[in-house]
Amino acid sequence: MSRFATIIGTGHYLPPIERPNREMRERFGEVIDKFEASSGITTRWYAPDDWVTSDLAVEAAREALKDAGIQAEDLDMIILGTDSPDYITPATSVVVQHKLGAVKAGTFDIGCACASFPTGLNIAAGLLATSYQMKYVLVVGAYMMHKLCDWQNDVMSFFYGDGAGAAVLTYSDKPGFISSTFFADGSYHKHWGIYSGGTYEPATVESVQAGRTQVRFITPFPPEVNNEGWPKRMRELAANGNFDLQDVDMALYTQVRLNSIKLVQETLGLPLEKTHWIMDKWGYTGSACIPMVFDDARKQGKIKSGDLVTFVGSGVGYNQAGSAFIMP
Repeated sequence: MSRFATIIGTGHYLPPIERPNREMRERFGEVIDKFEASSGITTRWYAPDDWVTSDLAVEAAREALKDAGIQAEDLDMIILGTDSPDYITPATSVVVQHKLGAVKAGTFDIGCACASFPTGLNIAAGLLATSYQMKYVLVVGAYMMHKLCDWQNDVMSFFYGDGAGAAVLTYSDKPGFISSTFFADGSYHKHWGIYSGGTYEPATVESVQAGRTQVRFITPFPPEVNNEGWPKRMRELAANGNFDLQDVDMALYTQVRLNSIKLVQETLGLPLEKTHWIMDKWGYTGSACIPMVFDDARKQGKIKSGDLVTFVGSGVGYNQAGSAFIMP
């Protein structure tokens, strides 16, 4: 029997502390109006100071497990995407496994930033298709960048909101998973990131005091990275999966700029009704934004059984990945 990965449950978690644009405007001035106009972001949410990324991931995972109708002990694998990990090492996924009580699950982390969730979906699909001992795989995206930025003084903190999203996959004799695509251009790796604390520059008193252990926006990415890259990834998904782009029922993208999503949909000839966005109410949630927008669209009834859904994400570095599924 052929085994196709299928998504049977989703969930998300939004932490409780709101930081609306009004507060940002009081701190940073009129530049916030410009950011709001291009991104669509009006607010963002922060986790309490004593929380870590794995706490967000666990809450989203519990919602996805409940939606799928299974228990944590049923999981065979946990794949976690984040670029705000609990530690440099060990992997945050093992912390999630422990907190969740997923006692028989293997785990690993993915570090592709906002491309992590479609990357994780593609890996999960491959595992379920070829590893016959596996039945349930959990894919999580989690983000707590506000704790790794200077949110009180760095205007780029406008974009960072905390959150997590998750999906449970199992196998079926019907697709399911349709196609994948990947792309990267590492020449951009110095544009945006956390550049002290690893082997390039181990953390020192000096680097901490200078703020180099916090996330820094160094050089703007050309707008075509997303505005042209996302349509390319969508066309690759269609070619790899042998479907027509007009057959896509819901196209989901990294939730950072609403204007980019509108432009990409227009470029592809897809109406805005065939996409969904959450940055207006939740901010940019990085590694978590695609599973969060996916769950929100499902819970609002915008995604139904039989729908063809695509996921395209861009992560700093930069990575891009896409995944296509038919919903069960």
